[in-house]
Amino acid sequence: MSENYIVSARKYRPASFATVVGQQSLTHTLKTAIGSNKLAHAYLFCGPRGVGKTTCARIFAKAINCEHLTADGEPCNECESCKAFNEQRSYNIIELDAASNNSVDDIRTIVDQVRIPPQVGKYRVFIIDEVHMLTTAAFNAFLKTLEEPPEYAIFILATTEKQKIIPTILSRCQIYDFARIKVPDIVEQLKYICNDRGVTAETAALNVIAQKADGAMRDALSIFDQVSASCEGNITYQRAIENLNVLDHDYYFRLDEAFLKSDIPSALLIYKEIREHGFDSQFFINGLAQHFRDLMVASNPQTVVLLEMNDEIAQKFVSQAQKFAPAYFYRVMDLCNFCDLNYRDASNKQFLVELTLIKICQLLTGPMPPAGGDQPPVKKMQAAPATAAQQPAQSAPAPAPQAQAPQAPAASAAAQVAPSPITSSPVQTYTPGHMMPPRPTAQPQRQPTQSKMPRIYINNKKLAAEVAAEKAATTKTPQAPTFTKNKPIDPEEFAKAWNAYPDAHPQDIIVTNAMRRAVPTLISDAHYKMMSANEGEAGFINNKLTDILYYLRNQLQNNTITIEVVLDKTIKTPTIMTEREIVNDILSRRPEFATFIKDFELTLI
Repeated sequence: MSENYIVSARKYRPASFATVVGQQSLTHTLKTAIGSNKLAHAYLFCGPRGVGKTTCARIFAKAINCEHLTADGEPCNECESCKAFNEQRSYNIIELDAASNNSVDDIRTIVDQVRIPPQVGKYRVFIIDEVHMLTTAAFNAFLKTLEEPPEYAIFILATTEKQKIIPTILSRCQIYDFARIKVPDIVEQLKYICNDRGVTAETAALNVIAQKADGAMRDALSIFDQVSASCEGNITYQRAIENLNVLDHDYYFRLDEAFLKSDIPSALLIYKEIREHGFDSQFFINGLAQHFRDLMVASNPQTVVLLEMNDEIAQKFVSQAQKFAPAYFYRVMDLCNFCDLNYRDASNKQFLVELTLIKICQLLTGPMPPAGGDQPPVKKMQAAPATAAQQPAQSAPAPAPQAQAPQAPAASAAAQVAPSPITSSPVQTYTPGHMMPPRPTAQPQRQPTQSKMPRIYINNKKLAAEVAAEKAATTKTPQAPTFTKNKPIDPEEFAKAWNAYPDAHPQDIIVTNAMRRAVPTLISDAHYKMMSANEGEAGFINNKLTDILYYLRNQLQNNTITIEVVLDKTIKTPTIMTEREIVNDILSRRPEFATFIKDFELTLI
């Protein structure tokens, strides 16, 4: 007759500190306390489920009563106390499951037993598991005994939710925080169990089990038994992911190739194949985000250690990460996160995921699409309501302002934008000591409406509609490239196209000044790095990066060009001041200018 089967979680439960997995620092502290005879009267073991809290409590209780501890602080398993513990007949170790015994009467039973001294050994140890389940009244009944127990009584409390324990209990205990067990430690323990049970297993399959356990050794052993039973003693990677319903890395690597080629049909077909295998779409999109997170950390040698997987798969991630620029990872993770946040409220969930995949496919061939569609427009503060004398009649056109010499600057500026109270506006180059900022010599003559001097306007609501109409008429929508084959990039042609953009867009002073200062450096293939002098300038360049990429890709007939803006504070640039700062600088040198603003009721936008 064959012996009875015992599940791995029970059969391989640690019986000594040395066999506890993944808690070496904590077990060393406990052994040191026992060896030096510096024992507290109350301990609190807290941490996630399945990491060894109750197991360590039992080993600790066994060790402090052992009559012949080994040299390394382990129980001898030969004295009467150890034998009684191993045979589960020890009266010195009392356990209480607070999940089902959480009343005041249950605690009073424990308090009564505390009064009985040990018959064998030095200490009576009371282990209360899931202590956070005790009621408030039970906690209060336990307080006095926990604070002043007999010298032979030691309490060990275990919990997964330390935050639910009242502070008066916490203050009476030494607190030990158990950590999640690392994936490599779980894999090594599973290999030992495979050898002991005569089971063959692929390392990749054990790695899947360890990741599925999420840091809990007990969960890993339960999953191992499940997979081992279905694989009939030969655990393979393919059988493991099928049994555990895990989405294989190969699906995501295939999606990577579709993204690199901007192959939208292939990406959608792979997603269809995943759905047909029964995987939830939100589970898939979260897995895709995790995949690109792993690619991101694999792209940097310093962060490769963050990959919790075996060396073979980790090396595959490292080689795959070299095909993408760092900024690409951030955009994909942002798109996946947006999809996950809106998945619950989406009426057509499949369409939401497919749209996300389409956007990811377009990242390398067109402008980088925002996660949530068009970005919201920048809000400006509106002007205060005009008085009855100032507000023009709506039925008749506003009268033209009289041509007076003092009003000329204000009148010409008023034709540009609608009025609003004085507030901050985009930065521009300005040198203190001059009434007007210097104009670049290489730029063509600009119209008065493009002037970059401090803009001060007379309140006139009708101008808002006129300026908005003029702006809409002059705004050009960039056209998508029409070529089908990417031309090789010649460095001289790239520099020529780069320098031509500022001449074609003279109105963007900050961006064009930065572009004239230096040509980006080629990093790899068609990926360039541009150095920016400060965060404000980098923000303006990033806002215009879509237009710049459109221009360069059209000029050079290459759809794979990407540019990364990097902050370099060592670059020296002219003083950057906002329009508000410009006006304040003028007022500090010309106080009479304040009278001019007040007399004509001018505002700055």
